[in-house]
Amino acid sequence: MESLHKNKTWDLVKLPKGKKTVRCKWVFKKKEGTPGVEELRYKARLVAKGYSQIPGVDFTDVFSPVVKHSSIRALLGIVAMHDLELEQLDVKTAFLHRELKEDIYMQQPEGFTVSEKEDYVCLLKKSLYSLKQSPRQWYKRFDSFMTSHDFKRSSFDSCVYFKKNSDGSFVYLLLYVDDMLIAVKDKGEIRKVKAQLSEEFEMKDLGPTKKILGMEILRDRKASKLYLSQKGYIEKVLCRFNMQSAKPVSTPLAAHFRLSTALSPQSDDEIEYMSHVLYSSVVGSLMYAMVCSRPDLSYAASAFGRTEDGVIRYVDADFAGDLDRRRSLTVALSTTEAEYMSIAEACKEAIWLKGLFSELNEDLQISTIFCES
Repeated sequence: MESLHKNKTWDLVKLPKGKKTVRCKWVFKKKEGTPGVEELRYKARLVAKGYSQIPGVDFTDVFSPVVKHSSIRALLGIVAMHDLELEQLDVKTAFLHRELKEDIYMQQPEGFTVSEKEDYVCLLKKSLYSLKQSPRQWYKRFDSFMTSHDFKRSSFDSCVYFKKNSDGSFVYLLLYVDDMLIAVKDKGEIRKVKAQLSEEFEMKDLGPTKKILGMEILRDRKASKLYLSQKGYIEKVLCRFNMQSAKPVSTPLAAHFRLSTALSPQSDDEIEYMSHVLYSSVVGSLMYAMVCSRPDLSYAASAFGRTEDGVIRYVDADFAGDLDRRRSLTVALSTTEAEYMSIAEACKEAIWLKGLFSELNEDLQISTIFCES
């Protein structure tokens, strides 16, 4: 509530005739801290029930970009190659930094109804969390700030910013909602960027980057190497689905494994039992690990979810892998055609990555692609 009042998030007014209110609720969360930087914290956040907003009345455009995981890995590669400093910042209550264009009325938050104004409502002035337009409003505010301070927005990823200094060195900044990474050769330049950001937004300095989006970052600066690990994330997933005692195997999934409707629940009892199994959550957890740092899970995630990134690529494809329908969004007449379709996708990603590296002042000459057949 202190942050909400500090940012002057709303005014208490009488609800105009013909207007409807958006409801709100408190969300409580235990947030893990960053080792050596901050301890575990318990947070309470007031969120609007954005699902009750009316399109065209309460909001229009809602799209807001976030940095691609490929871009994060690309920057980490540059950091390791040139031994750059890599630090992390967090914007406190990021969404409250942008004015709302629409008139949105919200019920007073539970437990904080103003005495003698119980029938008043909150006329929102700032983009409260969980409003449909809040992420977009915040991104537009941050983008405007960055471009006004001589940073250029990447043409290949709208959440990658870079600036060339007079001495020829570069400053790189990546944004994922309210988390950001800053990479630069000189620590003094990092302090300068932090000072500029702190003048405009309320920031939390997390120091040298140790973890971002569930990926732990380990550096061996003498050997110019950087490692990504998701050990903590994977252990948490195993605990969530009661598999912490599961037996490890050397391969994620046997090559002959196939799913078919014959394996689906048939009887009413089986259907009822499976309705309580968090199957989609398991597949989603697998896919996130795959996207971040575990390409070896690709086949397993594809098989269960019914499909990487770098200069050197390994691609694979199947042909008529769906036992029941053998259907695909793209029709391949042979296993060979299925393979070169997957190669084409890898080539498109490689071309995009080459463009990103070029913008970031890195010359990527050749992309090697490995495939089957």
